[in-house]
Amino acid sequence: MSKLSLGLQLGYWGAQPPPNLVALAQEAERLDFDSVWVAESWGNDCFTPLAWIGSQTSRIRLGTAVAQLSARTPTACAMAALALDHLSGGRMILGLGVSGPQVVEGWYGAPYSKPVTRTRDYVDIIRQVLARQAPVTSDSEFYPLPYQGPGAWGMGKPLKSIVHPLRADLPIFIGAEGPKNVEQTAEIADGWLPLYYSPYRQEVYADQLRNAKPGFEIPALVLCNINDNLDEALYPVKAMLGFYIGGMGSKARNFHKELMARMGFADEAEQIQELFFAGKRDEAIALVPDQFADEISLCGPRDRIREKIRDWENSPVTSLLINGDSTLLRNMAELVL
Repeated sequence: MSKLSLGLQLGYWGAQPPPNLVALAQEAERLDFDSVWVAESWGNDCFTPLAWIGSQTSRIRLGTAVAQLSARTPTACAMAALALDHLSGGRMILGLGVSGPQVVEGWYGAPYSKPVTRTRDYVDIIRQVLARQAPVTSDSEFYPLPYQGPGAWGMGKPLKSIVHPLRADLPIFIGAEGPKNVEQTAEIADGWLPLYYSPYRQEVYADQLRNAKPGFEIPALVLCNINDNLDEALYPVKAMLGFYIGGMGSKARNFHKELMARMGFADEAEQIQELFFAGKRDEAIALVPDQFADEISLCGPRDRIREKIRDWENSPVTSLLINGDSTLLRNMAELVL
């Protein structure tokens, strides 16, 4: 059994920036949370809010969960990471992810082909930038350096970062769902950011994680709701799952739906998607199995959550990433730390 740390997952913004972004991060730091994370989708970026938070905190680690590969070239991503690492005194965690074809092709205007290969090439280039041992080069199909393709002037040359990175070993985590991507993550990254993880179904990812190096971190997103009424506590989890499994992706390819199937709920996942696309969202949410929602979350009365935390401590997960108000942060700190 290993002791868990806590992280604050602030997610991505809705129509407006959250007004208490900094205050929550400061409260998390006061409560000895290990990390705070910011996401991006097709609105806010993840580095700007993280820099803002970093300027008003002093100890808590700063993570992107996740920076989307197609949002910026690997060298641009490395520049942002090394700058924030310097400004924060070595607190940066670079969390990366490929996103999905709807966002990559619809928002960034880039092809979604070969996501596993793209991830490997992206990480390799960032590692070169951070190592600063030689000018950066790559024969990647997606990120060739120097670029010599159509439209090139033929004047590009390999470059080495002007700025000396604070840490050559700045940690790189990867948000991955598919088996091949998770296996590669264990090979090339310092940590894995799972979207749904069940400590009761460790076999789902056991083979993919078997070659993870010592010190490999797994901060898992865990929705937490302290409520004596378990049904009420689980409803927000089921609503989230209904939306992501039903509608976050095309009907032909939805990675969240595929993951739910691999976790033992294939029939329910299929039915949830059918209902969601038929416009029956409430029915789709109702069909999300309580068991599935309960396994990937910490919901219910306080004593029940305390018992369930022991199951998470007996899993490969190293940190619980939670989202909530200051009251929830304080309660979870009392239960976990």
